[in-house]
Amino acid sequence: MKRFHVHAHVEDLQASIAFYSKMFGAEPTRVESDYAKWMIEDPRINFAISTRGGQPGVDHLGIQTDTAEELAALKAQAEAADLTLQDVGETTCCYARSDKHWVTDPQGIAWEHFHTLDNIPVFSEKAPAAAEASACCATPAPRGKPIGIAVKPSSSCC
Repeated sequence: MKRFHVHAHVEDLQASIAFYSKMFGAEPTRVESDYAKWMIEDPRINFAISTRGGQPGVDHLGIQTDTAEELAALKAQAEAADLTLQDVGETTCCYARSDKHWVTDPQGIAWEHFHTLDNIPVFSEKAPAAAEASACCATPAPRGKPIGIAVKPSSSCC
C-alpha cells in the first residue's frame, strides 16, 4: 500500500511540532534537531518538516511505497506516460536510506516516488565517490519550464 508524502520547510521547528502534533492528534515518529516526521495511518501520510532548505512552505510532494515492486510500478507508469523522470536510485536523505526517482508537474512541483530501505542516524550521508553525482531531493522547476527536474545541491537535502 502506498502512502502520500509531504515535506515542508518551517522557521520554528518546536512551534511547528507542537502545532502538527495537536492537528494530527499524535506525536512525531521521529524528531531530530532540524527535522520531524509523522507516519499517520488515517489518513495514510508521511508528513515531514525541517528547518533545512529555502523559504518556509511545501518543498515537495511524494508517494512512499511499501515495496520495491510498487516503486517499480510507479516508475513504469511515469515512463509509459512519457513523463520526464530523474532516477536517483539508492540514496540517503531525511534520516533514511531510500530508492527513489522524481517527476515534476507542469507547475514545477517536484514529486518524489520512493521506497524507504532503512533509517540512518544523520540527515544525509554520501559515499565520497557518489557525493557529487547523487541527488537527494528535487526543487521545483522554474515556472513555465516544467521539463526536467532541478536538483538541490547535496548540501541541502529533503
